[in-house]
Amino acid sequence: MQEGLLVSGASVFRSAQPTRGVEPELPVIPTALVEVDVVQRWRDGVPGATAVFDGETGPDLASAAEPFSVDPDVLSAIGASASAGDAKAFPLRSGGTGWVVGVGSGEPEKWRAAGAALARAVRERLTGITDTESEPGDLGDASDADYLQVRLPDDAGEELIGELTLGLALGGYRFKVTGEPAPPRLRKVLLVAPEGADVEPLREAVRRARELAAATALARDLANAPSNVKDPAWFTGVAVELAGPIANLTATVRDEKWLTDNGFGGILAVGGGSSRPPRLLQLDYRPQDATGPHLVLVGKGITFDTGGISLKPADGMHLMRTDMSGGAAVIGALLTIARLGLPVKVTGLVPSAENHVSGTAYRPGDVVRHYGGKTTEVGNTDAEGRMVLADAMAYAVEQLQPDLLVDVATLTGAMKVALGLRTGGLFATDDELAEQITDAGGRVGETWWRMPLLEDHADAVEGSLSDLKQTPAGPGGVTAALFLREFAEGVRWAHLDIAGPARADRDYSEVTVGGTGFAARTLAELAASLG
Repeated sequence: MQEGLLVSGASVFRSAQPTRGVEPELPVIPTALVEVDVVQRWRDGVPGATAVFDGETGPDLASAAEPFSVDPDVLSAIGASASAGDAKAFPLRSGGTGWVVGVGSGEPEKWRAAGAALARAVRERLTGITDTESEPGDLGDASDADYLQVRLPDDAGEELIGELTLGLALGGYRFKVTGEPAPPRLRKVLLVAPEGADVEPLREAVRRARELAAATALARDLANAPSNVKDPAWFTGVAVELAGPIANLTATVRDEKWLTDNGFGGILAVGGGSSRPPRLLQLDYRPQDATGPHLVLVGKGITFDTGGISLKPADGMHLMRTDMSGGAAVIGALLTIARLGLPVKVTGLVPSAENHVSGTAYRPGDVVRHYGGKTTEVGNTDAEGRMVLADAMAYAVEQLQPDLLVDVATLTGAMKVALGLRTGGLFATDDELAEQITDAGGRVGETWWRMPLLEDHADAVEGSLSDLKQTPAGPGGVTAALFLREFAEGVRWAHLDIAGPARADRDYSEVTVGGTGFAARTLAELAASLG
């Protein structure tokens, strides 16, 4: 094997994880997702769930109660409502458990919230059952709750099925590092189709939605993994291992020697302060039936960010284990793109480093030479993301000849201020690409807002001591994007800043606390739209 390379797909995976004493055992990665299938018959005695819709005079409890042969007053007594995602359980006369969940007026996105709420409610119930002994007349035992059937409405189509599957797959997501046995979880859900429905298109919608959910879940796994385990070697090595069995997908990892020999000054500068050296991951998906443009995705892979010499405040620094969320989204998306067998050529690049403080850390005032020759004067070592992305983008343009180049990163606090915690910032060099990304996000439940590449600030990126300034004055999200544009070299390019939505401090809809996996589904859907 060539020195400096770790390759999957055609050869062997060797873990690059160094030994650093006793480390916690992580949950299995990737996290197992609930199985979902479409069936044609409601099954008596099987735990089931029905939807509560808004009726003319309030929640339509009668329709929700009918499959269970219970009086609507039972649902009224437990506080059932049509509010999207409001899930309630109740005991059945025959034993076992029934569930009702609100879907409002029934728009597809309300079904995503409903699926997520059901998955969370079942998880909590299972956890409660294992913690306490069941009493006569309670809601059943654990054996009746790790699977579920959900009655679909008469107008259920592929969009609704996809949204519901996303919610079911992701709402019950859990990542916890513990010595305790893994808790029980919802394992299988049967979606009961309307009588006479053609189930094959619905099953295909389920399969596709589960693959999109798998991209998100893996990105969450990688973001949530603690940084005493997750260094650049581990992070990129996991991608190599997972890519190995997938047809037409090859993963290659370049080490610090290769990066030095090939002039990746930005990655090396950022990683220079850590005892755990940087890596560059390349994922190549090359289907034989590829059509359309060559899409290159670049994701920031900072496995922990202290800020370097420009040290971050202590409050919130522990969350910097998720500073590789852009890279995780690229990894999750590439694996899903390959498993779906999309007929499009896609390459993923993840420059990975740990931004640490030491005598070998890079300094404010340093001038760094990037891959390809451009130089940057460092203004703040905590603006490390653009340094590693610049190298990878320059490499992509010179070596990979992309038709479309998209980078994704937890890049600027300014974007969190501008857009909050649920919307990603989108910068693009042309309207068509911006619309393609926005539309792709809309189809998979991720919201983007286009931000301007303000030419009035373009000259602020120009350097005096070097070609470029790393942290020029002006609006932080905009100037960061303008800096990165210098490395796109005229290729159609978009920059996705996910500093806000990459993390969540509470559950909502299909999102769970911690790393959210935001952008992984959008990237996979973008690739699907190009084939």
